[in-house]
Amino acid sequence: MSFDEQERRRRPYERDDDYRVMRFKAWCDSKGFSVPTGRRLVRSGKGPRIVQLSERTIGVTVKDDREWTEARIRAAHSTDG
Repeated sequence: MSFDEQERRRRPYERDDDYRVMRFKAWCDSKGFSVPTGRRLVRSGKGPRIVQLSERTIGVTVKDDREWTEARIRAAHSTDG
């Protein structure tokens, strides 16, 4: 068994595109809200982690997006009663 196969078995939840970065606007569009709403979520600590791509550009990794979305789904299910 190769090293890559061992790593995949140890971390099956990680995918090849986990560290691909979406620009912030594209991330907001994919979630269905505006950039100002996305910025409010991030500023309040309720959004995903942000990656600084350049001096004026931010983004979100696919992994952080997935984890953030899953956490919101779990939170919604836990309050459904």
